[in-house]
Amino acid sequence: MKLITDRWLLYTGFTGLFIMSLVPAVYMEEWLFLLLPFAGLVFYTGWQHREILFLLLLCSLPFSFEYNFTPSLGTDIPDEALMLLTAFVFFGAWLYRPASVPASVYRHPLFILPVLWMGWILLTVCCSTDPVLSAKYFLAKTWYLGAFVLAPLLVFKNKKTILIAAGGLLVSMLLVTLLALIRHSYAGFSFAGINEALTPFFRNHVNYSAMLVCMIPVWLVFLVHTTGKKRKWILLALTLSLLALFFAYARGAWLALLAGALAYWLIRQRLILTTYVVVLLLVTGAFGWLQRQDRYLDYAHDFRTTIFHQDFQEHLVATYKLKDVSTAERFYRWIAGIRMIKDKPVTGYGPNTFYTNYKPYAVPAYKTWVSNNPEHSTVHNYFLLLLIEQGIPGLLFFLLLTAAMLWYAQRIYQRDRHSFYGQLAMVTAVILVMLLTVNFLSDLIETDKAGSLFFLCIPLLVLADIRVGEKKTTTVA
Repeated sequence: MKLITDRWLLYTGFTGLFIMSLVPAVYMEEWLFLLLPFAGLVFYTGWQHREILFLLLLCSLPFSFEYNFTPSLGTDIPDEALMLLTAFVFFGAWLYRPASVPASVYRHPLFILPVLWMGWILLTVCCSTDPVLSAKYFLAKTWYLGAFVLAPLLVFKNKKTILIAAGGLLVSMLLVTLLALIRHSYAGFSFAGINEALTPFFRNHVNYSAMLVCMIPVWLVFLVHTTGKKRKWILLALTLSLLALFFAYARGAWLALLAGALAYWLIRQRLILTTYVVVLLLVTGAFGWLQRQDRYLDYAHDFRTTIFHQDFQEHLVATYKLKDVSTAERFYRWIAGIRMIKDKPVTGYGPNTFYTNYKPYAVPAYKTWVSNNPEHSTVHNYFLLLLIEQGIPGLLFFLLLTAAMLWYAQRIYQRDRHSFYGQLAMVTAVILVMLLTVNFLSDLIETDKAGSLFFLCIPLLVLADIRVGEKKTTTVA
């Protein structure tokens, strides 16, 4: 009887919603109103199967592609729509039953820090040079956090759900990798042919390699903890991923792989946080030294010889000689970015406003033939981007968050290194270091693929810390 009543309520509810949508659609001749009942149906389905919705979102990340409705309005299909739906559904589920998230999560520093950071971002939106653009950024960031921080806290209830999610993402990325390798083979695995082989799923080889390199430590863990025939398939998948990473011809991703291996050793030696602080000090000192008395002008390139190279060996040599256009253009924007900071050091220029503000600060000596920047891309250094757009406090929030993530990962691993959650903390930290490495030469945390992985690291470490703490408490008791 209750089942019949529930079905009747659903039928009448959706019928009423359709009629309510039909009236304004006919009256205003705006037929988009008719999508409301279907949106309600999608929401209801997602509400009933929240775990499947989140898994679908993860599996969609490698397959998603950019689509522009107009020159100024674009989105990533289908993952951005799924992010919004996932964030909305899980936020509703959390409001409906707040106890579904343990109280220990709310007190955890890795939960508190992103909330404080979002509060600061909201303040910078109010002080932005373009409040509309900055508000769009803030809204997008809220559904990233809802989909990849809040949702996992509700979905990852045990080891099994985490393994299923990891497996789904790995297989999904492997399928895209295989397709890219096959298409790239038609171009002889050439450096010039890699970007075309990745369309439409990845904008370029940098975005592709950044996500691909993050899959390798996960494959390694699966390989170590798998026996029998499955182990051969995992070894094959790992080999293909490494092969694809090599043919991605992405210097940043290769460096990230080495940084990830170093991070593994540093965590085992309890040195990860110390190393992180030393690296930050060295980089800050190097930038300060170059800026002092305009020393950076001594390293300016020759505009006439700065070109894009079709051959990768020539590309590497040009990078070393500062004659590669992508490297030279980075210097052009980094210098402009550093010069911008002095005018708005506290609140910055506002999220998503670098492009509209940086050109008056650029130094002509570093200009390249791509400096007109038709893609409206940013400064190509996420740390510097935060400093420019969110001011010194915005960068400090990010540095504090990442430092805390590394410290907790090391702490969890050292407390219970042989358990599932100890291994999870290690893998998460390695991926985090890889992402930080590639984002020193780019701003991929603002993208749907690498950015999603970064935010996903937060709930994984929170849950791992809580589970290991519970285990230790039980053992002592």
